[in-house]
Amino acid sequence: MSIFAVEYVYSPDHEDLRAEHRPAHRQWLEELVGQGRVLASGPFADGSGALLLFTSESEADLSRLVGQDPFARAGAISAVKATEWNPIIGAFRDHV
Repeated sequence: MSIFAVEYVYSPDHEDLRAEHRPAHRQWLEELVGQGRVLASGPFADGSGALLLFTSESEADLSRLVGQDPFARAGAISAVKATEWNPIIGAFRDHV
């Protein structure tokens, strides 16, 4: 299983939409934490987006998973960038 760093980009125009869907988004993430699919998640301090660390078998599997995010379904994410990540040092190095 690989780790992917996923960056969500938020448009300021969609803040109300994100606020409306935030409880479902966070519940979805918490369920994935319980399944070992999300290692960490949180918004950037400036509100421009968020960084999420997922485990996934493949980029295609990850893309399907991210598409299930209530934020994605509501159109509250302006862009998504996913990069496979290989942590060598620190808390996540044993997940590779």
